[in-house]
Amino acid sequence: MLIETDKRLALQAYEQILNLILTGVAQPGTMVTERRLAEILNMSRTPIRDALLMLESEGLLIRQGSRGLQVKQMRVEDYMDALQIRQLLEPEAARLAAGRMSAAALDELEADLKTLLGKPEDGEGKPDRGSVRDVDDRLHGGIGDCAGNPQLAQIIRTLRRQTQIFDLRSMPERFEATCREHLDIVGALREGRGDDAAKLMRQHLDHVKDSIIGRLTRT
Repeated sequence: MLIETDKRLALQAYEQILNLILTGVAQPGTMVTERRLAEILNMSRTPIRDALLMLESEGLLIRQGSRGLQVKQMRVEDYMDALQIRQLLEPEAARLAAGRMSAAALDELEADLKTLLGKPEDGEGKPDRGSVRDVDDRLHGGIGDCAGNPQLAQIIRTLRRQTQIFDLRSMPERFEATCREHLDIVGALREGRGDDAAKLMRQHLDHVKDSIIGRLTRT
């Protein structure tokens, strides 16, 4: 029972620290310490320590010798490398997951995506990053989990953590297109159309890559 409690607390700490990183509260290059995070999150240092090890293993934190851990400064080259690997792995994961994801999970994803599309992108009621990221996690993460290969799921999850730092924060123009592409993928998964799910996932990631290249060439 104690072990389960420790694990649950570590996961809670992980999610909260991850949110600090992905929302930009913990800026790239920031040094993070167990003591300071324990104060911010009002938790003991043991789950904080476990959470930091998890984030280090995912490449979001980099150890700087005796100074401790630093939020990784994700270069565009790092992003593109991770995205290239995702382009190789995620279409096949989508093919394998087609027909395996629960109808309830897909129904919830579809409803949430339509809700996000119905909100204005500026002004009151606009989609917040947390909601967008939650739907994105549940779709891509769910595909990995249902592909039938835990190692593949973990690799995809780690790569996605690294690319999420850029994603919609860097490409707000991709919001509506991303939601519609996700809806198409949900439809293929629901109907068990593996080849279509793979094709749609490949196209989705290609569009993300093209947007990044387009943004870089405009700057």
